[in-house]
Amino acid sequence: MKIIETKNYQETSLVAADILAEQVRKKENSVLGLATGSSPEGMYSELIKMYKNGEVDFSKVISVNLDEYFGLGPDNNQSYRYFMNKHLFDHVNIRKEYTYVPDGLTKNPEQECKAYDQLIEDLGGIDLQVLGMGLNGHIGFNEPADYFTAGTHLVCLEESTIEANSRFFASKEEVPTKALSMGLKSILSAKKILLIVHGKAKQEILMKAIHGPVTPQLPASILQLHPNVTVVCSFNE
Repeated sequence: MKIIETKNYQETSLVAADILAEQVRKKENSVLGLATGSSPEGMYSELIKMYKNGEVDFSKVISVNLDEYFGLGPDNNQSYRYFMNKHLFDHVNIRKEYTYVPDGLTKNPEQECKAYDQLIEDLGGIDLQVLGMGLNGHIGFNEPADYFTAGTHLVCLEESTIEANSRFFASKEEVPTKALSMGLKSILSAKKILLIVHGKAKQEILMKAIHGPVTPQLPASILQLHPNVTVVCSFNE
C-alpha cells in the first residue's frame, strides 16, 4: 500500500487526478470505477481542466460507479448519476452510454444487483477503482457489518452515514435510508485502487483501516489485502 500525504485538499485532488489521468493515457479504453462525494469532487475538477488542456482523452473510457441511492432517479439533483454528470461527464468527451450507475429506481433490486455484477464481469473487471471513505470506514456504501458482502447489494444506511450526507439535502428526513452499492468482491478485483481521504475527522479511522485488524466492522480495512492500493490523503483542514 502506497501512502501519499499532501499539504491540503487541493494538492490531494491534483495528485489523485494525475494518477487517474495516467491510467487513461496508458490504457485509453480503461474501465474506471468511480466514486461520488466530497472526497473525489476536487479530482474531477482537475480532470476537467486536464481534458480542456488536451492532456487526457476520455473518448474510449468506460466507467462504473460504486453506488446509487435507492429511490432516486437520474434527474434528481441528489442522485449519484446527477452528481457524475454535473461534476465530470457533462464536461469531458466520455460517451454517456458507456457510463454506468446502478438504477436507483429499479423495481427489482436483487435483479439489478446481479446485472450490475455481470456488467462488471463482462467488461473484464475494473482497471482503476476510485474510493472515498466514510467516517465509519465504509467504502462505497459497504457499511460496518458482521461479514463482508461480496456482490452488489441493497444496503440499509447507518445513522452516521445518513447524518453525514444530510448536508447535501434540505433536511435529514430527505436523505434516502437505502442504497445500491457495489460489493467488496468487485472492488477488490480491481487491478488498482485509489483511495482519497481528506479531513482531520477521518485521520484516526484511516490509520485503523491501514494498520489495524482486517474486519467487516471497518470495511476499508479489507484494502490491506489488495496488492496495488494508493492512498492520497490530507488532514490539516
